[in-house]
Amino acid sequence: MITTNINFTTTASGPNPASSSRKRRLRTTGPIKVSVFGLGYVGSVTSACLARKGHEVWGVDLDARKVDLINRGRTPLFEPGLEAIISECSSDGRIRATSESAEALLATDASIVCVGTPSLRDGSLDLGYVHAVANEIAEVLRANEKPHKLILRSTMLPGTTDMLVREYFLDLVKSKQLEVYYCPEFLREGTALEDFETPSLEVMGTVDGGEPASEEIRTLLGQSPQIVDWRSAELVKYACNFFHAVKVSFANEIGRLGDQMGIDSARVMDILCQDNRLNISRYYMRPGNPFGGSCLPKDVKALKSFARLQNISVPILENTFESNRAHQDHLMRKVEATGKRQVAILGIAFKPDTDDIRESPMIALAESLLGQGYSVKIFDPLLCGDPNSGLSRNFPHLAALQVDSLEESVEGECAIVAFRKIVPSTDMLAAVNESHHIVDVNGWVDLKQGNATYTGLCW
Repeated sequence: MITTNINFTTTASGPNPASSSRKRRLRTTGPIKVSVFGLGYVGSVTSACLARKGHEVWGVDLDARKVDLINRGRTPLFEPGLEAIISECSSDGRIRATSESAEALLATDASIVCVGTPSLRDGSLDLGYVHAVANEIAEVLRANEKPHKLILRSTMLPGTTDMLVREYFLDLVKSKQLEVYYCPEFLREGTALEDFETPSLEVMGTVDGGEPASEEIRTLLGQSPQIVDWRSAELVKYACNFFHAVKVSFANEIGRLGDQMGIDSARVMDILCQDNRLNISRYYMRPGNPFGGSCLPKDVKALKSFARLQNISVPILENTFESNRAHQDHLMRKVEATGKRQVAILGIAFKPDTDDIRESPMIALAESLLGQGYSVKIFDPLLCGDPNSGLSRNFPHLAALQVDSLEESVEGECAIVAFRKIVPSTDMLAAVNESHHIVDVNGWVDLKQGNATYTGLCW
């Protein structure tokens, strides 16, 4: 996997927003001459929809059958409504196809790569088609010095666009002859035309997350995209599909449990979806601390035990704690990476506005740190000085590590694990200096502005 960023800019001037995504309403321009490499499902739908919008489209594919069908106004695959669009656009010359890359490239100003990235036997991606197309595009453009825009749309793992640019396009990008974007697709078979016209999500990846360099590119794929860097755009695609797979598998695990007990699991899941505050919402969907508290650990354990007694296979449920432990280990490694042997933990209760320390991930962190010989201080205003708190009753050795103020907790050269926003940001920034290294667990991003070294847990 590529781990270094490309240190040149192909985006328009302005502040570099590479660390965050932004949604932009993009202005459109007139028709564009565009070649679409790969006339499989995504490529055929993309070609037809762009042609319907008035663009002049050249489809490119090595399969002579697909090329012939497109040129006769036929569709190479079934998708409701697709053949009618191809027929209409073929008759008036808005869409045509060829097996010759150079013919299409020399006739167009932009290209969209939609070739397949199938799985190899070991589960890794076969990027052979992508490499072949990238090499052809680079050779033609280099020989003709023709300005071009390239949109990679094939599903590829994070770092692949960087790799392709370095291997095939680096000189073309540096000379500004070529602009490269990564724009994942979110088309569903059976509803692809509707998904193209009114997408549920639009993402545009640029080299550094900045604005696209040319107006022309903005009219092809998405009017209100989230603009991020290449790698983020690549990961968004996988995050979406992973989430979809988890949702299907989760619903099926509940289904198996219900079926064993004679419960209508479809009705159960329908009720679950009625909660749009926690269940069908953004809640719990932000990377941060491992889960803890009085409910989630207890109930996951109980349901896991119940499934075993019923002899029902529920792999997601079985591995939920393993995933949580892996994230706890990730946090520990972040603290170790600071190189500090003194650690201040800000917030020990499992979430804000409570003194409940049951299954708190910070309890587990404190125990791990002490076991490895670290010096630990704990500051949590809701627990400090309370001899009857859960911390004092159940973890007296940790209660003895509590201090009375933020300033006392961060005395000396130390790592600061910022679990919760327990003081105003201004107070926190005033208390830290160059000798501190902050590990931010939950997105207290104001701390980036201080003099301390800042590390986010997952960002």
